[in-house]
Amino acid sequence: MSEKEQFLRTWEREFPTTLKVLRAYPSAKLDLKPHAKSKSARELAWNFVLEERVIDGALQGKIDFAQMPAPPATCDEIIRTYEQSHKEMVEKIRQTPEADLNKTVGWMTGPKQPAEVRRMDVLWTALMDMVHHRGQMSVYLRMADGKVPSIYGPTADEPW
Repeated sequence: MSEKEQFLRTWEREFPTTLKVLRAYPSAKLDLKPHAKSKSARELAWNFVLEERVIDGALQGKIDFAQMPAPPATCDEIIRTYEQSHKEMVEKIRQTPEADLNKTVGWMTGPKQPAEVRRMDVLWTALMDMVHHRGQMSVYLRMADGKVPSIYGPTADEPW
């Protein structure tokens, strides 16, 4: 199995779990912000779409953080956009030759430390960051009095 196939297999396994967490979030509580330095729940949920924009930029050879769109007003819009974006990105990756995934793209490797990084490594970083943010989203979900679905195992709301 190629690295691209491994990536797609992992991403396709994680995607439905992320959707479960997003769909469980109470839409009336999108403005929840647990701390002044934290993102709002709306911004955190939108981050999944932005991660896919990073993947798109990596595939194109230039990631432009200045062109990232603001989040929409509702959970339903965020989820719809995420589903559509995911479908498009999976297809783009499938169509991208392995050799292109081994080319480099400008990426941050530390505070004020840009470097050329292999595109495939940026894709893996984006995926792992999505998993990380999904964990954050599950904490927001609990704080919003939502029911936390199973992610990798049982929860108080979804025992096995």
